[in-house]
Amino acid sequence: MIPVIGQSGPVTAFLEGTTLGSAEAPSLTYRMDWENKRIIGQLDGLKAVEQAVVKVLRTERYDHLIYSFEYGTEWRLVLGQNRLLARAELRRMITEALLQDERITGIDHLEAAFSGDNLSVSCQVATTYGSFQLRKEMTASV
Repeated sequence: MIPVIGQSGPVTAFLEGTTLGSAEAPSLTYRMDWENKRIIGQLDGLKAVEQAVVKVLRTERYDHLIYSFEYGTEWRLVLGQNRLLARAELRRMITEALLQDERITGIDHLEAAFSGDNLSVSCQVATTYGSFQLRKEMTASV
């Protein structure tokens, strides 16, 4: 039996007065154990955002078909390059990668330090749940 559309229109008319589209999406996600390459438990709130940031920074942009071209970072552009140019590119690259997540509201105090082939990046990440300090270290051989 096919339902008849009443005076109020199709079923979607019921949703017009609701605020489903403006509700904040939950940040509940699986907890990654990076060392043992396992999923153990779940995370929510600030800890979930911290894990999302680590995941974005660990993912090389354009290398994985499951992610959009906006997801991940391009470490190849800065590792082993002129340090003066790398600092400016690091700021752009990290800010662009992290601000894709709507829970992240800003990146402050971004600093990059070079020691031989090693790169150390630190910054303060502001989110809708609070702030946290991010530190990432890499080598040019990676």
